[in-house]
Amino acid sequence: MTITAPHIAVIGAGPAGLMAAEVLASGGARVTVYDAMPSAGRKFLMAGRGGLNLTHSEPLPQFIARYREAAPKLQAAVEAFSPDALRAWSEALGEPTFVGSSGRVFPKTFKASPLLRAWLRRLDAAGVRFAFRHRWIGWDGEGRLIFQTPKGVSAIEANATLLALGGASWPRLGSDAGWVDILAAKGIAVSKLRPANSGFTVAWSKVFRDRFEGQPLKGVALTIGAHTVRGEAMITRSGIEGGAIYALSAELREAVLSLGQATLMIVLRPDLDTAGLTTRLSGTRGKQSLANFLRKAAQLSPVGIGLMQEAAIASGRPLAAFSPAELADLVNAVPVQLTGVPPIDRAISTAGGITFGELDEQFMLRKLPGTFAAGEMLDWEAPTGGYLLQASFATGAAAGRGVLEWLKR
Repeated sequence: MTITAPHIAVIGAGPAGLMAAEVLASGGARVTVYDAMPSAGRKFLMAGRGGLNLTHSEPLPQFIARYREAAPKLQAAVEAFSPDALRAWSEALGEPTFVGSSGRVFPKTFKASPLLRAWLRRLDAAGVRFAFRHRWIGWDGEGRLIFQTPKGVSAIEANATLLALGGASWPRLGSDAGWVDILAAKGIAVSKLRPANSGFTVAWSKVFRDRFEGQPLKGVALTIGAHTVRGEAMITRSGIEGGAIYALSAELREAVLSLGQATLMIVLRPDLDTAGLTTRLSGTRGKQSLANFLRKAAQLSPVGIGLMQEAAIASGRPLAAFSPAELADLVNAVPVQLTGVPPIDRAISTAGGITFGELDEQFMLRKLPGTFAAGEMLDWEAPTGGYLLQASFATGAAAGRGVLEWLKR
């Protein structure tokens, strides 16, 4: 008698879904990956356009802490498929990695496309099948998966289902959160999806906006409340974004959404104390313009001086009227009023998703036995720097192992 291997439907062909498919296929399952898009890994490819940041090299305890409130829920998955394991996996695909100056880990080719091509070849060799242009729309009355396809509605039977449908950012690449209503109708608790790793809007003056749009703020420290991050930011026409902003995006977002605005403090010279700055700014200005004096005396960039001018305008006093001590205070505490959060489809990633209380230790939905979930559709967030992809890979692997364990039972 021929025994047919169980058929597992993986819905979503991003990093979490593809990693789950690899784990499942290696465990002997028949795997089909379904995706609404015409090809796999479209957001993955977009994320790697400027250099694929796979993971980060910092010690694992600090790494896991980046997931904030979700860290205890993600710890086992990340430890089981750690940053070192991810690097070894990439190298086994012919894409060795290196650690950049910031501690971030990249493939030596620096691109996502060679890694994805090698990965898809491996999955094909393992027997994983793909069904593209298949948009999942729920279940029918007999428990079969229902897909909208170019040929109409199709019903698929599977021994288990693994959902890896992403969040709500980059909807044109497939992450459109169409799954939220489907799961909510089944009684699954989904925390509201919110933009993460996004910029924020600021009502710049026309003069500042026209002059400094696209200019970087380097070597600054950003503070909101008790949270401070050092790094870089970028002035945009409508506001501010960049790595240091993304690292504070959760605190900034919650403040803006609850209060309607938030005050971000920017320290332009974090390595100089107020007393030292006051001494530097107490010198004779002579015939220099104030901007030239600030640039030379405090080594401030034009965009930094522009921010001080914006703050002075908001205070109702010209910057030239500030005393040396007041200028020193302003240099290391420039207030910037954030007025809003851009739409979620412009964010790099998403906060919110399926709450962890809905999942067991194997990433199976307690209310839907045989249905598992992984990746960004779960309720976690993390800053850029490799943490987003690492958790997607790790939860995909963990959910894949969970399916195999469930099938054994």
